Amino acid sequence: MLSSLSAKIRESAVSVIPIMAIVALLHLTLARLPEGQLARFMLGGVLIILGLSIFLLGAELGMVDFGERIGGALARRRNIALILAASFIIGFAITIAEPDVQVLATQVAGIDPEINRGLLLTLIAFGVGFFLVLAMLRAFLRLSLRLLLMACYLLLFIACAFIDPGFVGVAFDSGGATTGPITVPFIMAMGIGVASSMARRSGDDNSFGFVGLASIGPVMAVALMGLLSKVKLGGGEVAVGEDAHPGLFDSFLYEIPQVGGDIAVALAPIFMLFLIFQFFLLRLPRELVRRMLIGFLYSFIGLVMFMVGVAGGFTPIGRSLGMGLGDLLDGWLLLPVGLILGAVVVCAEPAVWVLTEQVEAVSGGYIKRKYLLAALSFSIAVAVAMGMFRVVTGASIWWMLIPGYILALGLTFFSPPLFTAIAFDSGGVASGPMSTTFVLALTLGASFALGGNPATDAFGMVAMIAMAPLTTIQVFGIMVGMLEKKQANRRLTRIISRNTGVGERR
Repeated sequence: MLSSLSAKIRESAVSVIPIMAIVALLHLTLARLPEGQLARFMLGGVLIILGLSIFLLGAELGMVDFGERIGGALARRRNIALILAASFIIGFAITIAEPDVQVLATQVAGIDPEINRGLLLTLIAFGVGFFLVLAMLRAFLRLSLRLLLMACYLLLFIACAFIDPGFVGVAFDSGGATTGPITVPFIMAMGIGVASSMARRSGDDNSFGFVGLASIGPVMAVALMGLLSKVKLGGGEVAVGEDAHPGLFDSFLYEIPQVGGDIAVALAPIFMLFLIFQFFLLRLPRELVRRMLIGFLYSFIGLVMFMVGVAGGFTPIGRSLGMGLGDLLDGWLLLPVGLILGAVVVCAEPAVWVLTEQVEAVSGGYIKRKYLLAALSFSIAVAVAMGMFRVVTGASIWWMLIPGYILALGLTFFSPPLFTAIAFDSGGVASGPMSTTFVLALTLGASFALGGNPATDAFGMVAMIAMAPLTTIQVFGIMVGMLEKKQANRRLTRIISRNTGVGERR
């Protein structure tokens, strides 16, 4: 176990240290941070590295294994009513306590006091539960993922066309925030368990797509709220106040009780589900139960350390850095900075590491993790730069969402089904706590410095990040398919040459 932890610490350090280096370089050259904040950022980075490593080890021991076993056990029962009911309950329970969703709901309620935070949370959780049921039906009925995605997004865009513009960014951001570090490992593992129990081929596209479909639910739910509500978001300003805990350690110590409570609440539903399923359905041996319980404990400790590092170090420094950069060259410097930050921030997302590990394992090593990470980094870099362009120019998010989704859905006709499923899963996992805290905080700070309206200019950044991998991963899949076809033709030519004695030269 110690060797596994040390390996994950090395992986996490490689992901987070570039972010720390970029911020330090910006501090020394372009946007000097207030006194003491650089040291605070570095301490937050250390906590993030340790927390991410411990969380990944815990997810591997506990949540991922548990999710696969639940999915497999439900599939073997062949009781559709039981499977759908359990899927809805699981989706609802793990979403309503997801830390990223709690943060988003608080931010939206802060824009307008007329927004009912509890109602928003309930609608988002209901959306995930409903679409997780749809994802299960798709696996059992062998429905086309492409057709489902096209139908769902068509309905979604029609609904969003009639809501207040302030709700659009929030709605699409909710889809990204929902697929956080707790929800993603569990839903993905359930999907893999269902597909494997149905005797599907390893690496089949039915193993993926669950997260991609589930992340549509919150967007649809918030859009529905916008249709039924008379509230108009985006009319006010989002204040960026002073740091109430400027000390090096004070901010981290202050965050521990709140973050610890949030993570405990977030993991409690999954733990209760584990006990219920173990007693009524799984009946796992004692040693395996002990291993999973240790995994849950590691996941708790790791997530607390990770979120404390983010909330105490990365978020306030991201806000200060955004304000400093927004004051330079009328904010245009934000575009290259966003391009660089986007390329490295995605590699520090906990759910991205879980996704890439599972993709490589399920594909039998055929899809290499390093290539998938490179494709994700490229797409997120472009997405963050485009989001910064919106902040500087005040451009409508529709000018980016509509062409982006048309291109992504059009590529489903050419990309291999496995890569399409992975692409729409990647969109959800790329927009995790690092994006919803550090990048969004930087965007809010920049919008405030430029005198814009953060409610309409900054919100939507998470949606941009979630949309980018949809195109990039599918293009990656098309390229892989072309290379496979080329290699197959060469092998066929060599076989014909050997059998006929005709050389390959013409």
